[in-house]
Amino acid sequence: MSVTANSAKSARKAGIASYVGTTIEWYDFYIYGAASALVFGHVFFPDNLPDGVGTLLSFVTMWAGFIARPLGGIVFGHFGDKYGRKKTLVVTLILMGAASFVVGLLPGYSTIGLAAPILLTFLRVLQGIAVGGEWGGSVLIASESAPKGKSILYSAFAQQGSPTGNLLATGAFFFLAMMPTPEFILYGWRIAFLASILLIVVGLVIRLKLEEPQIMQQARKKDAVVKVPVVEAFKKHWAIILIGAGALPLVQVTYLKTTFATAWATDKSHEWAYGTSSFLGIVAIALVVQFIVQPFGAVILSRVKDMRKAIFWIVVPEFVLMPLMFFAIQTGNTWLAILGMAAATVPHSMFYAGIGGILARAFPAKVRYTGISLSYQLCSMTVAGATPALAQWMYTSTDTIMPVAILGASYAVVSLVCTLILLQKTGWVASEDSNAEKAEKIELAEETAEDERLAAPDRGDASRP
Repeated sequence: MSVTANSAKSARKAGIASYVGTTIEWYDFYIYGAASALVFGHVFFPDNLPDGVGTLLSFVTMWAGFIARPLGGIVFGHFGDKYGRKKTLVVTLILMGAASFVVGLLPGYSTIGLAAPILLTFLRVLQGIAVGGEWGGSVLIASESAPKGKSILYSAFAQQGSPTGNLLATGAFFFLAMMPTPEFILYGWRIAFLASILLIVVGLVIRLKLEEPQIMQQARKKDAVVKVPVVEAFKKHWAIILIGAGALPLVQVTYLKTTFATAWATDKSHEWAYGTSSFLGIVAIALVVQFIVQPFGAVILSRVKDMRKAIFWIVVPEFVLMPLMFFAIQTGNTWLAILGMAAATVPHSMFYAGIGGILARAFPAKVRYTGISLSYQLCSMTVAGATPALAQWMYTSTDTIMPVAILGASYAVVSLVCTLILLQKTGWVASEDSNAEKAEKIELAEETAEDERLAAPDRGDASRP
């Protein structure tokens, strides 16, 4: 995707830096989800609420972070498209780390009353703004630094940060949940949030050494950046933004697997309920599976002639596997739960590996950060944030897991249809330029020709005696 191919060393450096940075950002974001499922209902809300209501309210505060994510996409997309990807990624990392650290220090409802959930929601909003600007920049740092024809493959570096961060968050709570319950609820969970400050330092050291992608360096040299990227993106690419958002619900099933499923499967009102550490162990195994199989999605999409066919065969199994996962968990059999969750993980993780690169190809460089951030965060606001709360409401209202299972399968249907439409509009051969990139090259050639035409008389005058 770069105007000129960077060296393999620079591309790998950008990919690794993208991976490490997103791992840290997603760790901070996912520990909130784990804490929402396990402790926030007890810590930040009254004890006299009906069963499940405290958990539902904690999921609502989690949703606040998703509602704020489009704002992060707009703000950081604006600065990322005008001033470069690197600077914005440094700011998002600091903002996320500071918000997470303060959550670890926040007093509970028993200490400061209603101020506790209010402040918790505010800090979640800051997390949402940070991750809203993080994802797009990380994908672009990797994909724009990639050798020609390998942008989708390199964008998968950024995508690997999600399962790694989720695995770190799950692992942290797996060990912390081994504490006696009173100690875990009193202070044990806070350790996961306070420890994030150490990860932020590591991430900053790596990100400050990054180089800006060449395509962005050249745009700034030519003063080819857009004054207000969000206006340009909506004015000329609004259809692609909306279709891109529609392509992403399948990515959000992770919140069914990790956040909702953890609260549901460890609810002691079930005779088949799992222990907290036991179920977090199941989730961790599924995340290991995701980490291993996810890159193959990007490899397949990079090598096939027609990405539409690859997307179809990657996504279709999820129609069946996601509903089966819930019924496997409900058996109370640990091995069946592991098998069901691991199998359901494969399709959406392979899809996730490639969708970032597909979206990046859909927009020209001058609004690319804003465009892909808006697509991703609009879906996050409407689908991801609502998913745990919606699933909890469905289950509480019907006392059966069937509606939740159907919800998971429906995400796959919507994503498949919208991704196929997106590829039809933007181009489906990974090794070739997308329609947006072709148009950008034509525009650049016309501008260069115009500059040469305007300069020609001056050169002629200079040659006269």
